[in-house]
Amino acid sequence: MNYRHAYHAGNFADALKHIVLCRVVAHLQAKEGPLFLLDSHAGIGRYDLAGEEALKTGEAAGGIRRLLDEANLPPMLADYLAAIAALNPGPGPLAERLRWYPGSPRFLRSMMRPADRLAACELHPADAETLEAEFFRDRQVKTHQMDGYLAVKAMLPPPERRGFVVVDPPFERRDEFEMMSKGLIAAYRRFATGVYALWYPVKGRRPVDAFHADLAASGTRRILVAELMIRPGDDPERFNGCGLVLVNPPWKLDEELRGLLPFLARLLRADPASAAPLRWRVDWLVGE
Repeated sequence: MNYRHAYHAGNFADALKHIVLCRVVAHLQAKEGPLFLLDSHAGIGRYDLAGEEALKTGEAAGGIRRLLDEANLPPMLADYLAAIAALNPGPGPLAERLRWYPGSPRFLRSMMRPADRLAACELHPADAETLEAEFFRDRQVKTHQMDGYLAVKAMLPPPERRGFVVVDPPFERRDEFEMMSKGLIAAYRRFATGVYALWYPVKGRRPVDAFHADLAASGTRRILVAELMIRPGDDPERFNGCGLVLVNPPWKLDEELRGLLPFLARLLRADPASAAPLRWRVDWLVGE
């Protein structure tokens, strides 16, 4: 699977991922100490929903646009929506003026306090150049053209001793699940108190289950899995859903997600008129 962000900006997977990222940061900021944020596969920072790539797939229609058409959104989406609104200023409803969708580093930046800092890494040369321009002269953000898995090793542990690491690769490689597992295990050995979020697509179940099994056997503690499926079945040729592995998630985040995911599963499923059971999960893969 090749999951280049520009083709999928604002889709159901982005909605789940970015809502959760905002909630994690909000919980971590309940403590006053500075926070280090690391985005290992940052992309370009923002995406044009009127651009060629996004229009080619039209996936935002089943994600952010469907959310914005909903009259009663849960309060926990406030930070997520505020970040989107900041990139789309002007009068009138956000649904009408929406053109730009933030990438993960822009969502993280929107949540930062003056003492927090962000390292955003992108390997693709053209994307790294665009990312650098996105945060030009922003003293709290440092962009790096480098492999994200090397960045996770090189930048941990941070001097702040409090950190949130986001791993969101494009899944261009056949061994991406293996790379994610090895990267997390190496990072956890260096920085066991860090908070980690690893995003992955769900096509067939076999590679996902193997990924979970590797993590469960690694010695890593406090691993929470949150998955959202928009289609039934296990067709390895279709993008059926996505998930997040969360290591050391903030207290009570699991309870929040158990309340949120049924709502997202209902609203964002591929066939809104379907009467099929909603498919989602929030489970502890490994406890304390």
